[in-house]
Amino acid sequence: MEYSPPPLFKQGASARAKMMICACISIALLLFDSRVGALTVVRQVVGTVLYPLQVVAMLPRDALAGVGTYFSTLSGLEKQVRELKTQQIAMAQTLQQAQLAQAENAQLRKLLEAQEKVPGKTMLAEILYDARDVFTRKVILNRGTQQGVTAGLPVIDNQGVVGQVTRVFPFTSEVTLLTDKEQAIPVQVLRNGLRSVAYGRGQSGNLDLRFMAPNADVVVGDILITSGIDGVYPAGLAVARVTQVENSANGMFGRVVCQPLAGIERNTQLLVLMSPPEIPPRPVEEDTSKPVKKKKAADTAAVPAPTAAAAAVAPANAPALPAPATVPGLRPAAPPQPLAAAPTTTPAAAQAPARTAAPAPSTPPAAAPAANPPRTTAPAAAGSNIPAAARETR
Repeated sequence: MEYSPPPLFKQGASARAKMMICACISIALLLFDSRVGALTVVRQVVGTVLYPLQVVAMLPRDALAGVGTYFSTLSGLEKQVRELKTQQIAMAQTLQQAQLAQAENAQLRKLLEAQEKVPGKTMLAEILYDARDVFTRKVILNRGTQQGVTAGLPVIDNQGVVGQVTRVFPFTSEVTLLTDKEQAIPVQVLRNGLRSVAYGRGQSGNLDLRFMAPNADVVVGDILITSGIDGVYPAGLAVARVTQVENSANGMFGRVVCQPLAGIERNTQLLVLMSPPEIPPRPVEEDTSKPVKKKKAADTAAVPAPTAAAAAVAPANAPALPAPATVPGLRPAAPPQPLAAAPTTTPAAAQAPARTAAPAPSTPPAAAPAANPPRTTAPAAAGSNIPAAARETR
């Protein structure tokens, strides 16, 4: 029996020969494909069939690459998020500052327009902080006596009256707002000119019109402006808007609540009116006591004193009185003495008051002689100006 080796060990062409044959076939196919292009369809079909195997073979490599990329991307994203957050905070702060500057610029423009409309000199001031007393409505400004601020000056903004300077320091000043309980301002209704006084209500931030008649012509929505009669606030500045009106027929006064128009709690820049409104001087009160005294002295000097010549002429012109009858057994009565003539007075003396010039003595009528014998006549006193017949004793 003939022994033959297994097919694996069968001897044939050498490996070099086989490699050369395969190389020649490959070159021939390449040349044929490049010249004719007949193997394009074959190549596509083979690629399509082998693609799943290619993907499966590439999975380990793609998995390792994906893990590395995932962790590197995650760390990069976290770093980027931190940077973006920091940038966002910085941009937010910048945005807030820009918005604040924009709002401040708008407010300053409005104050500039208000400064042009308000007559007189004004000064721009900034609110530093609120007063320490929580029960009052006051703010502190960055202007004081060094800048010419004095107590009593009004403070406004672009919308209306804010308050009044109540205390002044070298570099700061204290402003009491309209809504303070101790603050009052004379106002009038713009619609009909009705005057009143607005009082602050404290923490509520509103104003009251007190002592208003129940039938007063005030409605919700009316605008209140300064009347200017107090000499502090110029006339025509906006103050408040009426928000509530309560008219009770049983009460003596109505209740009117107003909302201030000025940005009391919103604005940080204000205007201080440095020149108060010009008010004509009050008339000088006349002192009535001095002219009266002068008139009295003039009237007293106008009354002439009786002269000796007038006293000497008077007895000659006086009528003679009849001698009184004598009664037997009694001493006859002395003849009546002549009366002094009344001094002549001028018309000015006649108009003088009674206490200034004494009236002239009146001449009593001559009494008739005693006719009844039972009546006795007492002797006349020496130097008496009254007739003896008038001095009878019963």
